[in-house]
Amino acid sequence: MASSAGLALCGQALVVRGGSRFLATSTASSDDDVLFTYDCSTAEKKPQENKGEDGQPVDKGSDTILASTFSKSGSYFALTDDSKRLILFRTKPWQCLSVRTVVRRCTALTFTASEEKLLVADKSGDVYSFPVLEPQRCSQLELGHLSMLLDVAVSPDDRYVLTADRDEKIRVSWAAAPHSIESFCLGHTEFVSRIFVVPDHPELLLSSSGDCTLRLWEYRGGRELHCCHLTSLREPVEPCGDKRFAASRIAYWSQESCVALLCDCIPVVYIFQLDASRQQLVYKQQLDFQHRVWDIAFEESQGLWVLQDYREAPLVLCRPVGGQWQAVPENASLKKVSAHVQENWAMFEGMAGVDVGFSGLYKATFDNVTAYLRKKEERLQKRRQNPPPGPNGQAKKMKPGEASVRCPS
Repeated sequence: MASSAGLALCGQALVVRGGSRFLATSTASSDDDVLFTYDCSTAEKKPQENKGEDGQPVDKGSDTILASTFSKSGSYFALTDDSKRLILFRTKPWQCLSVRTVVRRCTALTFTASEEKLLVADKSGDVYSFPVLEPQRCSQLELGHLSMLLDVAVSPDDRYVLTADRDEKIRVSWAAAPHSIESFCLGHTEFVSRIFVVPDHPELLLSSSGDCTLRLWEYRGGRELHCCHLTSLREPVEPCGDKRFAASRIAYWSQESCVALLCDCIPVVYIFQLDASRQQLVYKQQLDFQHRVWDIAFEESQGLWVLQDYREAPLVLCRPVGGQWQAVPENASLKKVSAHVQENWAMFEGMAGVDVGFSGLYKATFDNVTAYLRKKEERLQKRRQNPPPGPNGQAKKMKPGEASVRCPS
C-alpha cells in the first residue's frame, strides 16, 4: 500500500525503516544515546511458515516491513513484514520480545490504549488481536470485513475499534463485542486509505481516501462534519493532470491542533488546523519538496519530521515561523539523526523511483453500453451498404435507420 520506507515517533524515540531493516535512535541532542538496528531477514522463521494447507511450499515473502507503530507510552514497538510475521519489541531498553506468525499479510496495526493488546488488520479483511503482556500467546480473531482492510484505529478509551476498507467504508465496532457495530461513516467514493482518532478530541475522526478528500467525522453517530477536496487546494507546482492520489499518512500536532497530510505520489504535505469548536478543518498551507517524501511524523517538542528520498539530506525538520511552516536550519538533533540514516542508507536501496502506493486499489470502470451501441451502429452501416436480397432476388432498398429482419423459413 504505502511506501515501504517509514518514520515513527513517540516522545523522543524515533524509528526509520526501509526494506527489511529499521534503526531506532533518540531525537535528543545528547551524544550518549544508543543506536538500535534490526533486520527482519535474521528473524526466526518457523517451519510451518514454509508450507500451505495442502503441504506444498508457499511464498516465503521478502521480509520487507509492511507496517509499524509505537504504543501510546512508547514502551513497545511492533512491526509486521512480508513474511507474515509480527515482531514485538520493548524500547526501554530495546529488545525483541517475540516473533509470531499472522494468517495473512498485514496492512496496518495499532496498540490498544491500555497497551494490553495489539490489533492487526490484514488483506483478507480480518482484524486479529495479539496479547502484549504474554508475548508468546497466539492471536484471536476479533472482526472481519468483506474487503481488504487498509487501516485500523482504537478510541482513546478503548471502547471502539475503527476499521477502514477498500469498499469506501469506515466501521465503528464495540471493542468488547466486535460483532456489535456502533455505526458506519459513509461518504467516501473510493477506498479509505487512512483513519486517525484525534487524541485531544476523542469523539472526532479524520479520514482520507482515494477520492482526494480529507474528512472530519463524529464517528459514534457516523456524522460527517467537514470535507476538504484536496484537488482544489493544490497549487500549480508541476502539472499533475488527472493523476489521482490518496493520503498515505495523517499526522497530528496537539500544540496547535495542527493536521499534516502526506499524499502517496506527490512531494507535497498539506497543513490544516482543526477547529474543534466549529467542527471544521481550516486549510493553512502547502509544503513542497524537491524529492519524494516517504513519511512524516510530529514530535511535540520540535515539530514536523519529514523523511525524503535524498541521501544528502534524508530528514527535514519543519516548524511554524511567523504563522507559516518552514524547514529550520540544521541543528544538533537533526544532524545526529540524519547521520545515522546516511550511515544505514543501504536499507533504502532499490526503492528509488518505485511506486508502491495505492494505484492498484481504485475502482475500474467499464462502459459496455457505449461499446455495444458503437458495434450496433457499425452493423447497421454494413447492412445499409450491402442490403440483403429481396423476395425476387433483387437487393432491397433500406430507409435510413431501418434494419432488416428475416422471417424464419
